[in-house]
Amino acid sequence: MSQQGYVAAPPYSQAQPGMGGYQGGFGAGPAQPLYGHYGGPPQAFNAPCLTCVAPGPMQSPPPPISSVAQQPFQTSPPPAMGQPQMPPGPQSPHMSPPQSPQANMHMAGPPMAGQSMAGPPMAGQSMAGPPMAGQSMAGPPMAGQSMAGPPMAGQSMAGPPMAGQSMAGPPMAGQSMAGPPMAGQSMAGPPMAGQSMAGPPMAGQSMAGPPMAGMGRPFPGPPPPGPGGFQQPGQFGGQMAGPQLGMPGAFPGAAAGMAGPPQKKLDPDSIPSTTQVIEDDQAKRGGQVFSTNMRGQAPPLVTTDFTVEDQGNASPRFMRCTTYALPCTADLAKQCQVPLATIIKPFASLPNNETPLYVVNHGETGPIRCNRCKAYMCPYMQFIEGGRRFQCGFCSCVNEVPVFYFQHLDHMGRRVDFYERPELSRGSYEFAATMDYCKNNKPPNPPAYIFMIDVSYSNIKSGLVKLICDELKTLLEDLPREDGTESSAIKVGFVTYNKVLHFYNVKSALAQPQMMVVSDTAEMFVPLLDGFLVNYQESKAVIYNLLDQIPDMFADTNESETVFAPVIQAGVEAFKAAECSGKLFIFHSSMPTAEAPGKLKNRDDKKLVNTDKEKTLFQPQKGVYEQLSKDCVAQGCCVDLFLFPSQYVDLATMADVPSHTGGSVYKYNNFQLETDGEHFLRDLRKDVEKSIGFDAIMRVRTSTGFRATDFFGAIHMNNTTDIEMAAVDCDKAVTVELKHDDTLSEETGALMQCALLYTTIGGQRRLRIHNLSLNCSSQLSELYKSCETDSLINFFAKSAYRAILNQPLKNVREILVNQTAHMLACYRKNCASPSAASQLILPDAMKVFPVYMNSLMKTAPLVGSTELSTDDRAHQRLSVMGMGVEDTQLLLYPRLIPLHNLDVGSEALPAPLRCSEERLIDSGIFLLENGHSMFLWLGQASPPDFIQNLFNLPSLAHMQGLMCALPELDNPLSKRIRSIISGLLEKRPNSMKLQIVRQKDKPEMVFRQFLVEDKGLHGGASYMDFLCYVHREIRQLLT
Repeated sequence: MSQQGYVAAPPYSQAQPGMGGYQGGFGAGPAQPLYGHYGGPPQAFNAPCLTCVAPGPMQSPPPPISSVAQQPFQTSPPPAMGQPQMPPGPQSPHMSPPQSPQANMHMAGPPMAGQSMAGPPMAGQSMAGPPMAGQSMAGPPMAGQSMAGPPMAGQSMAGPPMAGQSMAGPPMAGQSMAGPPMAGQSMAGPPMAGQSMAGPPMAGQSMAGPPMAGMGRPFPGPPPPGPGGFQQPGQFGGQMAGPQLGMPGAFPGAAAGMAGPPQKKLDPDSIPSTTQVIEDDQAKRGGQVFSTNMRGQAPPLVTTDFTVEDQGNASPRFMRCTTYALPCTADLAKQCQVPLATIIKPFASLPNNETPLYVVNHGETGPIRCNRCKAYMCPYMQFIEGGRRFQCGFCSCVNEVPVFYFQHLDHMGRRVDFYERPELSRGSYEFAATMDYCKNNKPPNPPAYIFMIDVSYSNIKSGLVKLICDELKTLLEDLPREDGTESSAIKVGFVTYNKVLHFYNVKSALAQPQMMVVSDTAEMFVPLLDGFLVNYQESKAVIYNLLDQIPDMFADTNESETVFAPVIQAGVEAFKAAECSGKLFIFHSSMPTAEAPGKLKNRDDKKLVNTDKEKTLFQPQKGVYEQLSKDCVAQGCCVDLFLFPSQYVDLATMADVPSHTGGSVYKYNNFQLETDGEHFLRDLRKDVEKSIGFDAIMRVRTSTGFRATDFFGAIHMNNTTDIEMAAVDCDKAVTVELKHDDTLSEETGALMQCALLYTTIGGQRRLRIHNLSLNCSSQLSELYKSCETDSLINFFAKSAYRAILNQPLKNVREILVNQTAHMLACYRKNCASPSAASQLILPDAMKVFPVYMNSLMKTAPLVGSTELSTDDRAHQRLSVMGMGVEDTQLLLYPRLIPLHNLDVGSEALPAPLRCSEERLIDSGIFLLENGHSMFLWLGQASPPDFIQNLFNLPSLAHMQGLMCALPELDNPLSKRIRSIISGLLEKRPNSMKLQIVRQKDKPEMVFRQFLVEDKGLHGGASYMDFLCYVHREIRQLLT
């Protein structure tokens, strides 16, 4: 194939025919047809010689590689090929189990899925040479070629059944097959979840008739080979006349019949393990100081405990990158397909042993900046001419140094006051902003928090209103405050509402709070100015009084209808009147159906799942809420929404304002005081107490040659450069995609500066600056060596979750698989030493990337399953958009901690295990958490003394109902396990509700979907099958 390398998977950016064009991309745009067109027409491929194209000239020593031998799924005994049998454990880099010619390449290509090839072979498929494997070669019809037999259970799919559905033999109605692949997995194609897609390409797209129907492709040159442009490898030595019998629904990655004689199964321990990678990094870099004095250093993993010493580049707690060595040219970037991005968490909290950011105050003159590009003074500015001028590191413009800032240079050309000035010696610091940086050139007022409680029937009846009012009495004592101040400057206000809004005057001079009702929700206004927003300490007595009265005042209500948009509008109006920014805490129970702006109707429609219209389920309803988001951002009004739904509430629309204002959405389905009360209060406390900045605007500047092109987060963008956030807290991250606009130089590297202008909780205007310098390289091996899997998956999750607003899930999943194969194939071709094609070779820094990618494709938003609630899918989609690297890492690979052999005396946690059912043992007890859910799993043979110490019960059989907390018992085991759980709850941004499940009980099903290395509950491949599948894709790209 041409040297130009692999063609990009279609970016989500280019508008493609038949695909909602989507601005902002996944990798570079394709020069050739969609999905790349590898090589010319399908070449015939002779079975026995499974070799891979030797890579071009080696560039620099290759990075360490971890190699995984491909699983030989086969029915016939393998012909001996003289290779040693594979030892367990990922050992020497190149080894592979004996291969049969068709191992792992059964069903050439993704089976020509759903293609209903009755009639002529696919046009443009240039079937020169022998017919393609699996393609009705005399005898049984092609896989997935509408063969009689019902379509797969739960697959609701128009058009012919899909590959792996009714293949030779019985239809796969969820039947559990012997052997790993797809037990009842409702799907055939790239192992993705339950979706209506058969082979990766455009499956189920009712491709009856001419190929690619429904995907008009007016491309020059030959049409893409095979379905959807995946090259079908030619026929393998004629061994596969149609699907093998005894092959109940094998899916592309799991070739050959799983029924039949037992096979040599690839040892799961021999494929790369996430827990091992985490453990190795902790062993190698844990407890050490990471000092940021070098350009382009890859930091320790997010899971490793380390201390950062800022010596001129921002700490990885503030900025992480998908790679710390950018490719020098756009062509290289396009060839390797590794997305270039940085994930910025501007307000990240620092551990106690790290220095907080210094504040630099230049008085009236304000921060010193480059005259041309407006970058702020930082370590990358070069002082020249004896210190009288400085040259900007971003745009090379030479600027005069202001007289007050002048300082002599030492013999190395460095300013004498280098170490006294944080802006010259540190990667992160703050500037006090002058009036020029304030609204209307006047200093801002401290922000305010307004608590808005839905007092409709269900919230009163569940006891929620009383719970909130009682909690607020103590919680308001802990409002965030500036370091070194006695009390918080934040003002507070209170509103209750159902169909109408009630505002409360809690001025300190009053004996009793006063209530004012606004019933005209169409023209929202705040009925009182003085006494609505008050200082908590001054008005404490009146506020206590109010919080005691609210539950009684509405105790007899039978009003079940609510409004929602007017509530947010009221908050914005209150902040406008007080000329401040702030946050609304809204506690809401049901869909707003009362007559008012923003009234919603039920539009949940399970029939849309797995169709091209599924994306509408994730799109907010346009109109009122869109305008509200803009008003909120303009006023610096952040919205945090606590939802307590008992049915569908159209979360996609209700959460639209929070997700554009830097807010969060918390959801408690079927809220019950006993089981969910404490869980909700933990979330509320964390939310009120967390450190936060308001009315923020952020800009990312870069040195010449590349720039920030796309932004993902809980943000609002008015133009292409300014990231606006009504508020930004310590858990919110913005993922920024970078693209080349010129060649980068290896000498100067690449510089980035993130500048965030915001108002502190004390009402000061500040600029927070984070600087980071990266290496540039013309060697792809350098790029792969300094990749960071956790950052890559954060980027892929956010870009895929944004893309599902505009494209069918099937396309998005395809692009994910494609790009995974591309990145790994490019590595194999350009960086790895030559080796047998039967081997999967992965870059060391990306060896567990496939497990995260497979897990991402099994997440609720990307699974087309009618069993999942639309609101839950929308909720997960939105919460991931604002997540930082550590949060997406944990979400996609939960921690599974064995507790049964816990050393009670030791402070150390037991080492986490791989997330797979194979790791569970009947006599074991395991804790699993992913930052959002937490389970305590009890094996059916758990030792009775363990159960006695933990639950004060003689055995598991005595456990009644669902428990959600461990009793407080006075014994070392109970204390230690409770302290582990509370330690995890403390550490994570969200509270987690502990769910205690017994092995083989019904609730255990929910627990199992978190074992991400196994098959998905709602469809989706196991890690092993996905790896085999990706390996096959890579081999196709390389042949």
